[in-house]
Amino acid sequence: MAVRDPEATKARIFEAAVAEFARYGIAGARIDRIAAQAKANKQLIYAYFGNKAELFTHVLGKVMVDLAASVPVDPDDIEGWIDRLLDYHAAHPALLRLLFWEGIEYGSDELPDETARQDHYTRKAAAIEDGQARGVITDAIPPRDLLFLLTALANWSAAVPQMRRILTGADDTDRARLRASIKEAARRLIAPSP
Repeated sequence: MAVRDPEATKARIFEAAVAEFARYGIAGARIDRIAAQAKANKQLIYAYFGNKAELFTHVLGKVMVDLAASVPVDPDDIEGWIDRLLDYHAAHPALLRLLFWEGIEYGSDELPDETARQDHYTRKAAAIEDGQARGVITDAIPPRDLLFLLTALANWSAAVPQMRRILTGADDTDRARLRASIKEAARRLIAPSP
């Protein structure tokens, strides 16, 4: 008789849900496909995570926490942070896809976990604000706006790879040149006034 391992089952469901939501979004995802991929009973998904929207919120929340832990904002090394962010998104393309699907589904409406997300971004913006207070980052742009701009700068090439390829080229030297350009743009964006 097989021994049940709820944590292993939850992990398989989570991984299957990441792939399903990244590919199909909230509306297009199917719990049946997640269950089949995870080799789990569909009822377990509902028991562990709730309905499909709650599962999506859980999935996106966890991958964002993983990103924050893996690539914390470093106001003393914005270029290094940009490098690490670019590398992270290249290795974990599902995160940006999930964010895009969330944007399509919710638009500007309040998110189910908005308070937790605001706390998440408040901590990141605080790092920018600390750099501004110490004079290593310009204070000409409010910290939350600057964080948004830097994140967009780093994320856009991974979010729209087809546009990146068409505009900047597809080979390794093109990607290296674009990375250098993104870091230069970030450096100029944060440069303190003389």
